[in-house]
Amino acid sequence: MKKELLIFGSEGDLGKGVKTVLSQKGFNKIYLFDRNLESKTNGNIEHIKIKDLSVEDNVILAFSYLKPDKDCFYYLFSSIGGFYGGLPIWETKIEDWERMFNINLNSNFLIAKHFSILVKASAGGAICFTSAYTAKNQEAFKGAYGASKSALVHFVKTLALEGKQINLSAACILPYIIDTPSNRKWMPNSDFNSWVTPEEIGEVVYLILMEARYFSGNAIELKNKIT
Repeated sequence: MKKELLIFGSEGDLGKGVKTVLSQKGFNKIYLFDRNLESKTNGNIEHIKIKDLSVEDNVILAFSYLKPDKDCFYYLFSSIGGFYGGLPIWETKIEDWERMFNINLNSNFLIAKHFSILVKASAGGAICFTSAYTAKNQEAFKGAYGASKSALVHFVKTLALEGKQINLSAACILPYIIDTPSNRKWMPNSDFNSWVTPEEIGEVVYLILMEARYFSGNAIELKNKIT
């Protein structure tokens, strides 16, 4: 059975770390999707430049590079998401609220929809999304962000239930603070050693995908490491 991997958001801080780990795990082919890519093929890795994934036609175009295959099991990791915060609910603009749901929920819904269509006509599939710790642990001044990430968790749990009909598993990770250059710059006085790295998350994602029958329907919290 062939194993092929799709990574959406492969060139962001999280995506790069996960890509580094998963590219060493023996997949027959890897498809990398990101806005900051030039479309090309390098060995078993295909780079695919994408546009706004909250627009369904753009998602359809991205999936047109793959073909159903009854001898192939597909895996997908999505780091697609965005952050907005800092204001109370009564100062939040509807445009910022809608933007969070477009980025964090709607884009991933469309990815899941068209991945499901691919999986249904293939041997099966497993998918792992990126939610956030605040989805289950509410924080002030992150209403739009937290609500959209919480909605993503609900969506993933529903997808896991429905996916049983087509041999599709679905789960998501809920990172707290990821050790990235931008987060270090944002919180310079923090204990960086306690933060989970993108590469460590990559190992968790690999376990979730490979043991999908155990993790399907779950939202796995990734808080600070014990130091």
